[in-house]
Amino acid sequence: MKLVIAVIQPHKLEAVLKELDKAEIHLKTVSNVLGCGRQKGKTEIYRGHKETGNLIKKVRLEIAVNEQFVEPTIKAIVAGAQTKQIGDGKIFVMSLDDCVRIRTGERGGVAIG
Repeated sequence: MKLVIAVIQPHKLEAVLKELDKAEIHLKTVSNVLGCGRQKGKTEIYRGHKETGNLIKKVRLEIAVNEQFVEPTIKAIVAGAQTKQIGDGKIFVMSLDDCVRIRTGERGGVAIG
């Protein structure tokens, strides 16, 4: 089991979600976050508004998957989020020790779905 965490540009969220659906990756958590990377908080134009300061608006996706879905998940995120410009984001893949479905008590890969 793996936890795939992606930090992407907000305006690319719909495209990423569409690509994840095409790849049959349906279980995800999406959060609005603030952060900075190599841009170092440089001015960015988002939907016609200038964003300045040290922290830039981003979207964070968290997706728990079984091993066979790791690469399809990564490929879907890259396909939806990539602009080949600075600020496209990052994808982190981490080992997931356990998962528990609260409703049934199922554990492990079965609980992920």
